[in-house]
Amino acid sequence: MTTKVNVNDKFKLFTEQWTPKVVGQVNDQHVKIARIQGDFVWHKHDNEDEMFMVIDGEIDIEFRDKTVHLTVGEFMVVPKGVEHRPRAQKEAKIMLIEPVTTLNTGDQVTEQTQEVLETL
Repeated sequence: MTTKVNVNDKFKLFTEQWTPKVVGQVNDQHVKIARIQGDFVWHKHDNEDEMFMVIDGEIDIEFRDKTVHLTVGEFMVVPKGVEHRPRAQKEAKIMLIEPVTTLNTGDQVTEQTQEVLETL
């Protein structure tokens, strides 16, 4: 079935941060959205690349040797195996594209780990 998705409408359905929501699927990839603010856990994904796109606000993707700043309309792909930490000083809205099997905290299990994702 073909349907359109309005990302802004989907963001209106939740307010919690660091809890990615599935809004679509392309083959074996989830399209997720999340609200974020503050620091996430340092982690890596051994087998998956991870794409971060800023829908609203600004975020930093920290690496051990540098920080990449992203604003609205910008995205980056974090290659598998690369340790990173997303962060946002003020609430930001992001879209993630990553394999269905990807755990949001990668190789770390913390209170921020979301093992079962809600589909909106």
